[in-house]
Amino acid sequence: MRRALLCNLVAAACVMLGAHGALAENRIALVIGQSAYRTVTPLPNPANDAKAIAQLLGDAGFEVQSASDLTQNALRDAVGAFAATLATKGPDTVALVFYAGHGLQIDGENYLVPVDIDPKRETDIPLQAVRLNDVLNTLTAVPSKSRIILLDACRNNPFPDINKTAGRGLALVDARIGAAGTLLSFSTSPGAAAEDGNGGNSPYTTALLIAGREPGLPIEEALKRVRLSVNHATEGRQTPWESSSLVDDFSLFGAAAGAAKISVARRSVEQWRQELKGKPVEAANDLIVSDGSDEAYEAFVGLYAQPPFSQQAREWLDRHRRMVAWNNAVIANSAAGYREFLKLFPDSDLTVTARKLEDRLRNRPDPLGAASSAPAQPTNVALAAPTCPCGAPKKADLPPKKRAETDPPKRVTDRSPPRRMRAPDDEEDIVIVRRPPPPYDGPMPGLSVGGAIGGGYGGTGRGHGSPGRGRY
Repeated sequence: MRRALLCNLVAAACVMLGAHGALAENRIALVIGQSAYRTVTPLPNPANDAKAIAQLLGDAGFEVQSASDLTQNALRDAVGAFAATLATKGPDTVALVFYAGHGLQIDGENYLVPVDIDPKRETDIPLQAVRLNDVLNTLTAVPSKSRIILLDACRNNPFPDINKTAGRGLALVDARIGAAGTLLSFSTSPGAAAEDGNGGNSPYTTALLIAGREPGLPIEEALKRVRLSVNHATEGRQTPWESSSLVDDFSLFGAAAGAAKISVARRSVEQWRQELKGKPVEAANDLIVSDGSDEAYEAFVGLYAQPPFSQQAREWLDRHRRMVAWNNAVIANSAAGYREFLKLFPDSDLTVTARKLEDRLRNRPDPLGAASSAPAQPTNVALAAPTCPCGAPKKADLPPKKRAETDPPKRVTDRSPPRRMRAPDDEEDIVIVRRPPPPYDGPMPGLSVGGAIGGGYGGTGRGHGSPGRGRY
């Protein structure tokens, strides 16, 4: 009797500690599972994954909004309703979105796939799917403490015709250049495909259900455990990946709210060599998979040659470098940027897309008049140099000024327009017609020019918080 009472007290204490973080801050979650696809083979696990994650988050003190098998309109409505709820909770709120289902990248954009999608060609995807960056922009537009997006959405491309030209998996999204307080987790690394799993849940969700319940474990540390667990479960075929700009430590269970996030310095390749040297290959592989950095993988492939670990590490490193270069090309969105990508990676799953985008942009006029050899600029740069002093052209770049007139200004009485003026070095005539001012007996007022001319191509976000890329 006493033992049973003691067990009940301990269990109650654990629940109270686990709920402490939830009581100190608002927590809301949107959980989506897409299984019943209508035009392609249904996915068995996303519905199960969403149900299990909703239970986990509910236990962690989240107010959970669950939805399943959403059409395009329903998916957009669910995200909008979630953002509206987030807006009512205040800025000290943690918002979490879990999505299980199909996801695709088209032209460097990531899309969540609704169940009513029926594309006949690649260009149908942007019209029929929901852009991931629209979801991210909707969330970041509402003040909140943290935004956590967990995507079990890197499954195989189910559309054979589109699969021939679209890139594999999802494109890289760098949360560090977007709004602070954002974490994105993919069920596998960018450019790779995730497995749906043979059990009741996917490998990613299975690992997340275990690591997420560890009391006081920061979410980023939990995802490291997820990464290692999935890598083991799939024998190296799948390795989750995340990008974070969180400024506060957050854990699902037992963490104190508002705890300051501890920043850990990134190790160099040489430091990783020293760390890995002399360790058994299995132990060294676990270390680099858990860390998930280029430096760790580069050090590993230089020290170990044992299969299958060496081959898996080299493939991960090559793919990650390719996806980083692809992300840079997509952000720059210029013919020169895509040519540079093709020069570095002439034969990859992204070659067709890169060539298409290069051809599309080849004859686009350069709005800044920059030389073709100049580095590509993000497409949200201003179309013209601003007139403010901080961005004024250098003196050497300006045309020579005419010698100032020494005679005082005269009163204007002639109503006829001024003659057309042509600078001696202009390549074409510029006609300027102004209505003269009325007669004025006082001194002439000085002419002031204000208002910078700015603009950009598109306004759509690239990746999360990255420069916009226009439509063509």
